[in-house]
Amino acid sequence: MNVQKGTSVIIGGGISGLASAYYLLKSGWKVTLLDKGDLFDNCSIGNAGMIVPSHFIPLAAPGMVSKGIKWMFNSRSPFYVKPSLDFSLISWGLKFMKAATEANVERAAPHLRDYHLLSKKLYEDLVRDENLDFGLEEKGILMLYKSDKTGEEEIHVGKQGRQLGLDIDMLNREQVQALEPGIKLDVAGAVHYRCDAHLYPTALVNGLIKSITSLGAEIVKNTEVTGFDIQNGGIKRVKTAAKTYEGDLVVMTGGSWLPQLAKQAGLSIPVMPGKGYSFMEPNSKHPIVHPALLLEARVAVTPMNGQVRFGGTMELAPLNNQINMNRVEGIVNSIPQYYPELDVTVPQKDRIWYGFRPCSPDGLPYLGYSKKLSNLIVAGGHGMMGISLGPGTGKIVAELAERVKPSVDVALYDPERYQ
Repeated sequence: MNVQKGTSVIIGGGISGLASAYYLLKSGWKVTLLDKGDLFDNCSIGNAGMIVPSHFIPLAAPGMVSKGIKWMFNSRSPFYVKPSLDFSLISWGLKFMKAATEANVERAAPHLRDYHLLSKKLYEDLVRDENLDFGLEEKGILMLYKSDKTGEEEIHVGKQGRQLGLDIDMLNREQVQALEPGIKLDVAGAVHYRCDAHLYPTALVNGLIKSITSLGAEIVKNTEVTGFDIQNGGIKRVKTAAKTYEGDLVVMTGGSWLPQLAKQAGLSIPVMPGKGYSFMEPNSKHPIVHPALLLEARVAVTPMNGQVRFGGTMELAPLNNQINMNRVEGIVNSIPQYYPELDVTVPQKDRIWYGFRPCSPDGLPYLGYSKKLSNLIVAGGHGMMGISLGPGTGKIVAELAERVKPSVDVALYDPERYQ
């Protein structure tokens, strides 16, 4: 066992918080993890479970503004901005428009690639942990398209990925069908990102909780942070309604609640929650082998734990707990367009999961030390890439805590770039 190096307080029990706890404990830190819920009500549970080096293009990319404007008037569309006079949404939107440039994509792509590949390698290492059995499968992900226009766009992205050294195949209709012998497909073709993988998120979260508990972490559930005691340019104590927690290091994750946490510490870190929905169906009569993204519909399809998860939509709006059935219907209606043999009906509300993806305006995570608070590391804003980047995030947090050079360059992810 490593010599104890100090005490750390992690705020947030999603994948970023759990992975940070895991790697800090492994390197000899004492860890207290605070979560406002029970660790099972966050975006790390119901997501598509995809590990995606293919996602080297940030959300803020050319064309997304025009698509967003077109889609925002259709509540069943893949990307929906709920009209609102909320100042945070307007401010975020203006920053997003400014960031959605080709220059942003070119600058970010190699850095996101490296971050994803680091995290994928760490997942391959994690399966050797006796507490961690999370159904990792390295079959890649199929980007399925129906129209020639969408195919041209995705093939262009695939060629960019190849230039970045990623393992990618361009497939015609027959080649795609050959990969899915158990179910009929109605597509024009696909780009197969063989570099990608997938897992079962619930098993991952359960395993990480079991692992960090066995390593000595103190997990405090249903506890909301109410403020910080700041002294001498650092955080001395983290306050909650019940008690305060002291730490040599504070790691702020917090998912879509990151802006409120940051504000309590005197920081401005813009994040807009992108609500997504998912539900599970049996994967038996017409079994799906490969995870896929239905490109025109922007729906994710992932076989996991003997079932298949369908998920999607990006609903940008202030935090709310309402289920918009129009959004779910949009997912359901798209499925038979790609898999005509599947007869999926709109699930009852109690079978629908929803969660909030923490989206930064430029589509890049926040990861690094605060310049204002010397012992604060921020790890958040991962959008749709939280699970994919989880172990990489935790590893880098532990490296930053040790004040050693991180495994990948994090300069682009400065948590105070919008101060």
